[in-house]
Amino acid sequence: MDMLQRLTKQLSDPDTLSKLGKSIHATPDQVHRVATKAMPTLLSALQRNAGTAEGASSLAKALEQHQDDGVEDIDGFLENVDTKDGAKMLTHILGGGEKKVEKLMAKQTGLDATQISGLLAQFAPLLIGMLGKAKKEEGVDESGVSGMLGNLVSQGQGNGLLDMTGNLLGSDSSGGIGSLLGGLFKKK
Repeated sequence: MDMLQRLTKQLSDPDTLSKLGKSIHATPDQVHRVATKAMPTLLSALQRNAGTAEGASSLAKALEQHQDDGVEDIDGFLENVDTKDGAKMLTHILGGGEKKVEKLMAKQTGLDATQISGLLAQFAPLLIGMLGKAKKEEGVDESGVSGMLGNLVSQGQGNGLLDMTGNLLGSDSSGGIGSLLGGLFKKK
């Protein structure tokens, strides 16, 4: 699946980074640093959510709802992205732990949590749309969603894409984000 390569390439494009930067008042370099942390974090969280039958079922339904979201033109998609829906997606993807992820990413990138939140609210619908399209194109059923995500995570680890994810999703002494990822993903 070339989805990760396409996504990584597009989120490295100077024009895309510039447009995203303008939306949150950040430099293209800052946006790129967030993207390289955010996408694998979201992907890993989705994989964890799909690890249960109930989570896989909810995610499969959400991906079906977003399979025709028009993500082929990432620039065009991001210009018209619904960030309110994106914020709801983040809550489901990260199981209520989005504030902690935002804070950690802010610390690692030099942006503030509000800027991180603005980018994540754009990245989540893009990722869900791309996964929905991939699910449709590959004919993946509900039982195959976890495997599809596992394959993507493996590909990302192979090219270094997921290196930072453990720091953002790992458990800490209070249970960390890893313990919060039980939230199911549903489109509201």
